[in-house]
Amino acid sequence: MTMTPPLPSARRDDDDDHLREECGIFGIVGNVDAAALTALGLHALQHRGQEAAGIVSFDGRHFHSHRALGLVGDNFSSGAVIDRLPGDRAIGHVRYATSGETILRNVQPLFADFEFGGLTIAHNGNLTNAYRVRRALVRQGCIFQSTSDTETIIHLIAMSHYSTVVDRMIDALRQLEGAYSLVALTQRKLIGVRDPLGVRPLVLGRLGEGYILASETCALDIIGAEFVRDIEPGEIIVIDEDGVRSVKPFAKQSHRFCIFEYIYFARPDSTVEGENVYQVRKNIGAELARESHVDADMVVPVPDSGVPAAIGYAQESGVPFELGIIRNHYVGRTFIEPTDNIRHLGVKLKHNANAARLKGRRIVLIDDSIVRGTTSMKIVEMVRSAGAKEVHMRISSPPTAHSCFYGIDTPAADELLAGRMDVAAMARHIGVDSLAFLSLDGLYRAVGKAKRDSGSPQYCDACFSGDYPIRLTDKEEGPIPEQLSLLTERD
Repeated sequence: MTMTPPLPSARRDDDDDHLREECGIFGIVGNVDAAALTALGLHALQHRGQEAAGIVSFDGRHFHSHRALGLVGDNFSSGAVIDRLPGDRAIGHVRYATSGETILRNVQPLFADFEFGGLTIAHNGNLTNAYRVRRALVRQGCIFQSTSDTETIIHLIAMSHYSTVVDRMIDALRQLEGAYSLVALTQRKLIGVRDPLGVRPLVLGRLGEGYILASETCALDIIGAEFVRDIEPGEIIVIDEDGVRSVKPFAKQSHRFCIFEYIYFARPDSTVEGENVYQVRKNIGAELARESHVDADMVVPVPDSGVPAAIGYAQESGVPFELGIIRNHYVGRTFIEPTDNIRHLGVKLKHNANAARLKGRRIVLIDDSIVRGTTSMKIVEMVRSAGAKEVHMRISSPPTAHSCFYGIDTPAADELLAGRMDVAAMARHIGVDSLAFLSLDGLYRAVGKAKRDSGSPQYCDACFSGDYPIRLTDKEEGPIPEQLSLLTERD
């Protein structure tokens, strides 16, 4: 969620060269262990955000909140913390920020007291007109406490003249543009929302007599909950003492779910929009082998994201799958490189070549994407240093040539390698013998669609095609004034 077009992150380094999801959300009602189950759900969604986590619970009288910087396990594993979050309902959020400071006031869920009572809200996505709306609200006297665009929703709810919280939320969302999934909690209701195009995911689950809302089905699996269904695009789900109610207040639009969820963002064990992510990634690898196979001795994934596609590629091509690169799972994003003398080691902190398997071999290297190319260069150099005879890179997505404005951490277009070079130039730049990307039609075939241009697109593929399905109001109406540069935080 952002107030502006994506900006280069001060925290991004050459060894962290993948696109990053913004956040994950979770909500539960009707279970005495609501906070503990929320912590488990957030743990399953940790891949969607690693910089901060928060939980707000309600015990029938009071809301209770704990928000902290860092991982879920570092902040919510203590029984004492969970004991301070009583109640049979709660919502939670894991966050990945892309610019501005990572500070506690920006950690979600956000909470506010209204005339109808308290409301807490968590958001996955990006509002593309939030800066303009926020500026108008400030001129009306609203005082913002964070730099998150999620707070814009809170102020619009407060300013609404409708009587019920659901109608106020509908009124607020009608004034906003962008991609979003929301969970909100009041004294009496758990509410879930997806934007009218369904760009960001949200699912409904059930555990006993209680209900769950979550970004992915893996968050249901970890607590033993049953998957009920995906929340539909433009749907508002209201869960209270009367049960589950569906409201569809927005005009029906073409579904444009983010196709990159299948390629990289979602966990492989999740089912997204009816498709198992692991199987889709294997299908992607098989399509890649059919489109651009090359004679080789082994197929090697860049772990972990390249593994399912590499398995699919190997099965389709008949070339053996090998773990030619081993990942160190115990190095986090905040690992300190203390001196310039060892900074060049870079990628070896996370990956190391399995030289015994690579030496003298022709390698097909499978990765999910190339963003700026810095990591790809280091991986290729490492594999060649281990003795690989040939290195052919195959990418399980089309070239990422356009920035995302819908909730994904993406460099500016002029920083994207595919935005500056053709495939041949990219191959020379990263040092491979050959390079090929999956075609856009191949990607659509892998997710079960005939081709991309059969009627209107069924997915948001703007990062590949430049076809933005939601208006980019803040971007189109000009840059942010220098004096308002604080309004650049993303969640």
